[in-house]
Amino acid sequence: ETMTEPQRIIVDLADRVATVTLNDPDRRNALDLDLCDRMVAVFDELEASDDVGAVVVTGAPPAFCAGADLSHLGDAAEEGLRAVYEGFLRVGRSPLPTIAAVNGAAVGAGMNLALACDLRLAGTGAKFDTRFLQLGIHPGGGHTWMFRRIAGPEATMATVLFGEVLDGAEAQRAGLVWRCVDDEELLPTARQLAGRAAAAPPELARRIKSTIHDMASVEHHENAVDRELVDQVWSVGQPAFAELLAKLKARISSR
Repeated sequence: ETMTEPQRIIVDLADRVATVTLNDPDRRNALDLDLCDRMVAVFDELEASDDVGAVVVTGAPPAFCAGADLSHLGDAAEEGLRAVYEGFLRVGRSPLPTIAAVNGAAVGAGMNLALACDLRLAGTGAKFDTRFLQLGIHPGGGHTWMFRRIAGPEATMATVLFGEVLDGAEAQRAGLVWRCVDDEELLPTARQLAGRAAAAPPELARRIKSTIHDMASVEHHENAVDRELVDQVWSVGQPAFAELLAKLKARISSR
């Protein structure tokens, strides 16, 4: 970054929670290739740091992220699109617990950024607008797959095919976001939730996230038991669990 150029992504770290803010408000934080490259670099750094246990992703007001800037795709459409996808796919691949704090319009690829996070919180001023149909462009980046897994086929059809635009409260009712809160409560709420995951032993949080993802392809309860057992056995052997157990025993014996 030069001194004259504002940072296009701002990272704040407090209590093991990194808040990653897309900071190009004049362009409503639209994803261009440069911003996507920076997002990849930011997540590479966060994951390499022992001081980060969870991430909150948000946008500089007034928008969360107004989609992808497709004006510079050039002739190689597929290559250009894949480069734009990396801006949110990189977030989706992160082993860190992630929360999207949707503070304004999330449009197209900007919605994908929210969908790629583990959890979504919305401010009352949030607006979820897939908008692909209206722009004459097919959804991309796994939009329909992510949306359908999170909120089901009806909510996906209503928004992607029938053009419904959801505010924060409607998004909560549709199961697209976990909670809708007043705009001024959005970041504190997101950081508080992220803080719970960040306070856990890092490897434990990562394994739990990985297990929840894996369960999408597990069909039977007994297979789920086997899948979880491996990691549960690992966790029982960890110092953190031993310490908690010792404290519990001490409390019981002191009664």
